[in-house]
Amino acid sequence: MNTSILIHLATGFEETEAITIVDVLRRANLVAITVSVTGSLNVTGAHNITILADQLYDEADYSHAGMILLPGGMPGTTNLSNHSGLIRQLKRFNEEQKYIAAICAAPMILGSLDFLIGKKAVCYPGFESKLNGATVLYTPFAVDGHLITGRGVGTALDFSLEIVRLLKGEKVATDLRTSLVIP
Repeated sequence: MNTSILIHLATGFEETEAITIVDVLRRANLVAITVSVTGSLNVTGAHNITILADQLYDEADYSHAGMILLPGGMPGTTNLSNHSGLIRQLKRFNEEQKYIAAICAAPMILGSLDFLIGKKAVCYPGFESKLNGATVLYTPFAVDGHLITGRGVGTALDFSLEIVRLLKGEKVATDLRTSLVIP
């Protein structure tokens, strides 16, 4: 995959998820770009850790992106869901069957847009009712077509490695898992 993965950050994002995902994807030589939806490159997460995003939403090139990725966290997920431009892009990606990945509370955004009807999905415990129409699983992650969902912080490595496997193949994912000393 030569196209980029756009990882969206809103105030209150889950820091461990976002950083783990970016780190693993970049170790796999994927183009992982953090995108702030706040209007500032500095985005503060749910635990008061501020990171510098690579781009602002208005600078992101969705035409060459192969995946939109949504870390969870609260109120980060709510803030992502309130960004009309991001919602518009998510709808377009879904129509075009381009990859959309969401972890923790963020799969509820996909549920609210009716993307999960008839699909397998996972989310952070307690948000299952927000996965409108989904077959809810309790595995670390779920892949159903172009939609990838993850449960939360403790599953961020497995979620990230599954994305690597989907985009770069089993060998790259297995080699990366070994180098990261993940059982």
